[in-house]
Amino acid sequence: MKDMYYTIQVAGLSRDLPVCPINDDLYIAGFVIFGDVELTECCARDLLKIAPEHDVIITAESKGIPLAHEMARQEGTNKYLLARKAPKLYMKDVFTVEVDSITTDHKQILCIDGKDAEAMKGKRVLIVDDVISTGESLRALEKLVEAAGGNIVGRMAILAEGDAQERKDILFLEKLPLFNSDGSVK
Repeated sequence: MKDMYYTIQVAGLSRDLPVCPINDDLYIAGFVIFGDVELTECCARDLLKIAPEHDVIITAESKGIPLAHEMARQEGTNKYLLARKAPKLYMKDVFTVEVDSITTDHKQILCIDGKDAEAMKGKRVLIVDDVISTGESLRALEKLVEAAGGNIVGRMAILAEGDAQERKDILFLEKLPLFNSDGSVK
């Protein structure tokens, strides 16, 4: 099988994304901002232009990390929150929820430290991620924020994939289609 790519225009930039199988009938375009400083900076800039007023940004490990970092840096804040995939030794009073993501073949958990939960309590929280597809990671983050007493003021991603494109409760920069096994758009 030949390599398949999908070209996307986002934040004024063009990138060729590899089209990858999820199963025999479903393929996705792999969007990864890791290592692409220009893409991360431009997407953070454009998301901040449409972001609601917020006090704190939270993302899930791992692909949202550079985006949350760059958004916090560009807005002049010195902190963003990270929901980890497993508790770490330094974490105390851990909040945990389960998540079932399209790009992972098993159930995962997301958790935050009690101090991060306290940092959200009563605050306006902006949830960010690189791509929203099934919404499972987003739901898990929402549960964490709500359990911590934070007020969700927005949900944003660089890309909305598949059915997420029709959601009215998320803000995103571009749509990302799903693909058939021959590389054609579903």
